[in-house]
Amino acid sequence: MDDTSKAIIEQLQQDGRRSYASIGKAVGLSEAAVRQRVQKLVDARVMQVVAVTDPLQLGFTRQAMIGIRSDGDMVATADLVAALDAVDYCLVVAGSFDIMAEVVCASDDDLLHIINEIRNIDGVRETETFLYLSLRKQEYNWGTR
Repeated sequence: MDDTSKAIIEQLQQDGRRSYASIGKAVGLSEAAVRQRVQKLVDARVMQVVAVTDPLQLGFTRQAMIGIRSDGDMVATADLVAALDAVDYCLVVAGSFDIMAEVVCASDDDLLHIINEIRNIDGVRETETFLYLSLRKQEYNWGTR
């Protein structure tokens, strides 16, 4: 990835609504060239341009990280976990858990349902749920370093 693409990403991390014309001025490209580069970055799954929301304000009263210990192929198990609609973030990790999955739910009943769905996946040995009590920081502006 070249420095111009990194500069475009940094512009969008500062303000995802920034126009292609203003990004072009900042990085020295035409609006059309910026549009093309952004589309290539999105198509290559290097980045997404999305609205980040506060789940509580949208009626999702339960957020949790679920630690999962697995038997067998951790990646295959993680792929099955990641395929669940309620899972918005899924990682294969090193440490006391093999997989971490973040879920956003409307209620305790919904959280219980997703925990049971995860526990019924082949390869899942056990889970531990970490209920979010208070979100103190959530940022996505680390740049391209």
